Amino acid sequence: MAQACDCGSGRAYGDCCGPLHAGAPAPDAGALMRSRYGAYVRGDAGYLLRSWHPSTRPATLDFDPDARKRPVWLGLQVESHVSTGPDTAEVVFVAKYRIGGGSVVRMREHSRFVREDGHWSYLDAVPPP
Repeated sequence: MAQACDCGSGRAYGDCCGPLHAGAPAPDAGALMRSRYGAYVRGDAGYLLRSWHPSTRPATLDFDPDARKRPVWLGLQVESHVSTGPDTAEVVFVAKYRIGGGSVVRMREHSRFVREDGHWSYLDAVPPP
């Protein structure tokens, strides 16, 4: 049986985020956001940096070497995915995680994405009002 994708789409990893992690362009900002969540689940800092827009991308992205201090991702819910222009989009999502034996954290983010040369990139998060 095929491995389920980490993003919660219900599809197999090889038919969902796997090709994007391997270098295929995301068809839209929603797919890119889901693939980025999957990359956090897998600890794939390289993909996260490659899918981050150069104008806002950090120089490095490191995960804590102590697994007890890293988030355990528990699920993703996409609340909205809206095209805001021919090459821009926004996605609102909730991701749940827990660190160690701590309480579940519910992280809500309103993210902006941009498409350049046919490739979507994560730009930034809209600050809460």
